[in-house]
Amino acid sequence: MITLEKPFSRLSSPGEAIRQFTPSWFTVTMGTGILSLMLGQLGTVIPFAWAIGVGLWFLNIALFVVFSAMFVVRAIRYPAVMRLLFLHPSQSMFLGAIPMGLATIVNGFVAFGPAFAGSNSFHIAEVLWWVDAVLAVLSGTVVPYLMFTAHEQQLEKMSALWLLPLVPAEVTAASAGLLLPHVVQAHQQVLLIMGTLLWAFSVPIAFAVLTILFLRLALHRIPSKELGISGWLTPGPLGTGSLALVLLGAGAKTALVGTTLAPLADGAQVLGIVGGLVLWSYGGWWWTLGIAHTLYHARRDLPFNMGWWALTFPLGVFTAATYALASALGSQIFFGIAMTLTVLLAALWSIVAVRTFVGGYRGELFHAPCIIAAEAVSEG
Repeated sequence: MITLEKPFSRLSSPGEAIRQFTPSWFTVTMGTGILSLMLGQLGTVIPFAWAIGVGLWFLNIALFVVFSAMFVVRAIRYPAVMRLLFLHPSQSMFLGAIPMGLATIVNGFVAFGPAFAGSNSFHIAEVLWWVDAVLAVLSGTVVPYLMFTAHEQQLEKMSALWLLPLVPAEVTAASAGLLLPHVVQAHQQVLLIMGTLLWAFSVPIAFAVLTILFLRLALHRIPSKELGISGWLTPGPLGTGSLALVLLGAGAKTALVGTTLAPLADGAQVLGIVGGLVLWSYGGWWWTLGIAHTLYHARRDLPFNMGWWALTFPLGVFTAATYALASALGSQIFFGIAMTLTVLLAALWSIVAVRTFVGGYRGELFHAPCIIAAEAVSEG
């Protein structure tokens, strides 16, 4: 007879789940949200995929609300623990997961919302977009500032986690390009400008981090098995950067009508496609390397942790860029690649989601490294 464990049985008390809650849980909303959007894209040829995408989008909203509530309660009840979070050199990176998780909800209001709320869905998306933009800018400035002033960093211990607080701005830029055609023209111009600024706020710095990461890998080999999945994060900023260029370039044709910049619209669209192709190809190189990293560690027992959600969102935004390029180029080859990547994304999400549910139910995944490190120091 099989006996089911009680919820949070691996914790000293259920309330410990709040104290041990970390922003890494928002990677669940990133992965779930991007899968819902890609299934929506696949729904153009497989109708039931759209319905599944809608269901996952609603689930994602519920998860984001629950995780946000847990994060706020933790901040109120355990302010000292929150300080440890900001000072921890790896856990603080996951603060960037909050605006990226919210961005998938914003995009869902554009892709799925009109079927339920009509044009009001675009108004909701626009309001949430500004909230997301503020959070993305805070992530991209506050966390690096802490890296420079409070964290102890070493090149040998560097990983692709450094990208997490930097990427939200370009994710928000891509959301601006998606939302742009659905708002009034005056707002289109604002979104086009803000999207371009946010893209520039993120992508060049992400390139710098990738360059340093290449050097770190060459000098110190790949990270430990606990970070074995982190290599999948690297195509994220490149896929998102590609997607944003294509969407903003296409949006320029309507946003610039009647302005002094109208003659530049066609050039912006071409630049978006060419730039999107370049970043897409570069992202493919890093994705291949990430797969190699995973296979290398898989032979040595790859432990499951919340970092496994890196298998989903970066692949998802790379898939989104592939769909965008397929549409811009009218290419069936790119569309076929995008469909294949969507199926792979769904398979990886299913594996990670099941293991996360089991680990979360038991309480195994509720442990904050920042608290563990602080307790080890105090005991020492």
